[in-house]
Amino acid sequence: MDRKIMAQRIELLAPAGNREKAEVAIAFGADAIYVGGKEYSLRASAGNFTLTEMASLVEYAHAAHVKVYVAVNSLLHNPELEGLASYLRSLADLGVDAVIFADPAVYAIAREAAPDLPLHISTQASVTNWRSVQFWEAMGVRRVILARELSLEEIQEIRGKVNVELEAFVHGAMCISYSGRCLLSNYMTGRDANRGECAQACRWRYALMEEKRPGHYYPVEEDEKGTYIMNSKDLNMLAHIPAMAKAGIGSLKIEGRMKSVYYVGMVVKAYRAALDAYHADPNGHQSRQEWLDELDKVSHRPYTTGFYFGPPGPEGQFYVSGGYIRDYDFVGILPESSEGKGRVAVRNRLRQGEKVELVAPTGAPIEFIIEEMWDEDGVAQTEAHANQVIYLDLPAKAPALSMLRREVGQEQA
Repeated sequence: MDRKIMAQRIELLAPAGNREKAEVAIAFGADAIYVGGKEYSLRASAGNFTLTEMASLVEYAHAAHVKVYVAVNSLLHNPELEGLASYLRSLADLGVDAVIFADPAVYAIAREAAPDLPLHISTQASVTNWRSVQFWEAMGVRRVILARELSLEEIQEIRGKVNVELEAFVHGAMCISYSGRCLLSNYMTGRDANRGECAQACRWRYALMEEKRPGHYYPVEEDEKGTYIMNSKDLNMLAHIPAMAKAGIGSLKIEGRMKSVYYVGMVVKAYRAALDAYHADPNGHQSRQEWLDELDKVSHRPYTTGFYFGPPGPEGQFYVSGGYIRDYDFVGILPESSEGKGRVAVRNRLRQGEKVELVAPTGAPIEFIIEEMWDEDGVAQTEAHANQVIYLDLPAKAPALSMLRREVGQEQA
């Protein structure tokens, strides 16, 4: 069999936890989005979509030439099998571009109930070798989402032995457990990570207690506050697009259905710019500092390249805290295209005289000072709060879903 894969445009795949995030992902340059329904999805606390909402989203995305993949990736118990066939048939009727699954039951029922529905095997299935990929390829799966524990060298070897599409996570939160198969949350809180209810127990602070000395806590590290020994750093592979392309990854996946609409927009924007530059000049591609800077302006843990260049070791964890680095606040979004006086849906307190940045889906951010702002009745305001709608003078024409952000510490006292 000829296993040479024709060079093709790499897909940028973005998370969409609700309709607004989906629209922002599309506006900022995603080629495809992945979403969850109200059932069977591993992000139970995301907004998620009813079938009616999903139908509307599919129509909206397809009009923009963007694909929609639906996560049906939880591990199912017997009662949940009832209704699954009907749900999968409905997704097929809506014209979704693929279903992401981990449980073989979903595969079996999809083949019976909706045989033409494209299937992608989830990273939750822990596919880590070429023989497993060959198995799923022989079963008719359209795409394999590789386990996060693979190196680029391993992925390149897999690519040389299969024809099926390969997808991999390239940005976002990592998990201490193998392919995200965690029991810690379930054990400590009763919330099952494999059924979409992870409590993020790996991000908590821990200390050691000896059995015969209850209440006497020993720090695992030399820190009286305890340790964050299981707190993984965030993945960031933007600087390594040529290496991922050489390895044969056809879809670059951003983690984050639970992240903010601002996070989705900024991360998609950075990777879109980098991918476009790569496609324009694959041989001469070099990462640019402004793309990396954008990724520092979203809420994130310290970055790592994960397993792509070998096992990360101790440096793959962030021991200082379980929280995020946040240097910028998302303060507003423009619901429609604006020029001159723009309408802003406020997301964080704004005050007259503050310095903010206007961030459009393309182009460099534009810094300006809010000289004046008005409410919907045209009354001048000196301050606006979350969930208000205000108008202010913009420094440039802004496409719909452009955003305003403010450097932390720049807000007025």
